[in-house]
Amino acid sequence: MINLDKTKQQKIHNRKIDTVIYEGESDTIIVEGSLQDKRFCNSYLFSGEIRPPYTVHHMIIRMELQLPDLNILDIEVEMPSVPHEFCRDIRECLEPLKGMRIASGFTSKVKKLVDRKKACTHLLTLVTAMAPAAFQGAWSAKIRKPLDPKIYVGMMGKLENTCWAWREEGPLVEKIKTGT
Repeated sequence: MINLDKTKQQKIHNRKIDTVIYEGESDTIIVEGSLQDKRFCNSYLFSGEIRPPYTVHHMIIRMELQLPDLNILDIEVEMPSVPHEFCRDIRECLEPLKGMRIASGFTSKVKKLVDRKKACTHLLTLVTAMAPAAFQGAWSAKIRKPLDPKIYVGMMGKLENTCWAWREEGPLVEKIKTGT
């Protein structure tokens, strides 16, 4: 058992990833993701200088997605806090994702399209973390009104093999396939 007494041990670092989905215009959604790394303790710089606690990274990605296929129409990056000013030079590194569809294999496609040497690992972490939330948000957007059963089944079918509950031999996929 891991011994973590939060009353005695000092928190030293926190990474928070948050994704919010907004309705867009004419069958689109806006997916906004934020990644924040915070240091809660003093740290020593290479020069020996002490840096007090601070926000190391605060990065925001916004994507406009076309429904129901989740094609990325537009993508933008904002970097309110970065460890080095030159980190902002790669804000455009996710541009190759425009036109891409969020679907099975999204993470591996992102890794192939975006060269890590010309990108930011934190932005790549964030955009791949946003994909499952985008799917959930698209679902929420669509079921705010009654759906044609064919559209409903089509959207549900996209869940196959995305997790244990939606495994192809499981009861939920069987329900979709049999229409019961």
